[in-house]
Amino acid sequence: MGLERCRVCGSAAAPISRSVLEFFLDFDIPIYELYGMSESSGPQTLSLIGHHKTGSTGKVMAGAELKIDNPGPNGDGEVLFRGRHVFMGYLKEERKTQEAIDEDGWLHSGDIGRIDPEGYLYITGRIKEILITRGGENIAPVPIEEQVLDACKLLSYCIVIGDSQRYITALVSLRCDLSPEAEPLDQLDALALSVLQEIGSTATTVKEAREDQKVIQYIDSCIKKANEASVSKAAKIQKFRVIPVDLSIGGAELTPTMKLKRKVIQEKYSDLTAEMYGEG
Repeated sequence: MGLERCRVCGSAAAPISRSVLEFFLDFDIPIYELYGMSESSGPQTLSLIGHHKTGSTGKVMAGAELKIDNPGPNGDGEVLFRGRHVFMGYLKEERKTQEAIDEDGWLHSGDIGRIDPEGYLYITGRIKEILITRGGENIAPVPIEEQVLDACKLLSYCIVIGDSQRYITALVSLRCDLSPEAEPLDQLDALALSVLQEIGSTATTVKEAREDQKVIQYIDSCIKKANEASVSKAAKIQKFRVIPVDLSIGGAELTPTMKLKRKVIQEKYSDLTAEMYGEG
């Protein structure tokens, strides 16, 4: 793999999926995650050799403080930092500084996470991404989306929806080939075709797959499997729809760093969302 001279593999700056971590573990290559912000001079928590858990960003550094603000029933809440490594504030932006650092000196990260009994931190989402259902349940979509993608190799993306709704739903896209300009094509990619062959589907394009009940039933079974790992009934996906084109930067559904533009996606496929909630 070209890593024979590598002594330690680390990951930071953006979330890494559990499937990637487990892929490297199959080769006895643990990836040590760390977590922090520019406002905390870099790391806040570290994973070290002999002191790490898959999916965790490690334990708080010596000399720093870490806590979860207003934790919910599952222990999830906003991740807060405090210590000499935390910055003094934004230059000439007093209001922004007051929003970031409270009167007790805690830096509010804007990230949602939980700390296990051994002190390991797990990041589960962003406050701006949190869905609040009509019943008042706070749902972090990212872990649910990762569970679905891990369960269904046919899918390229999963977007969980449910803000102010009675239940959560999902929009999913199928794996497909890309044009030389990295735009999604209608032709399914090799991995998707191999999955379809296993379930007895003859579909070769996204259009055909969306109309094939074998495909729909397979995705449904994968989502039900992912639901088994849900932390609550409210966090279970009740319905889904397959979008006609995979997400892309050119389609304006992804940022240049490949992050989901959730609002754009929901607006673009509002008709499919309305179907799932019996609207329109």
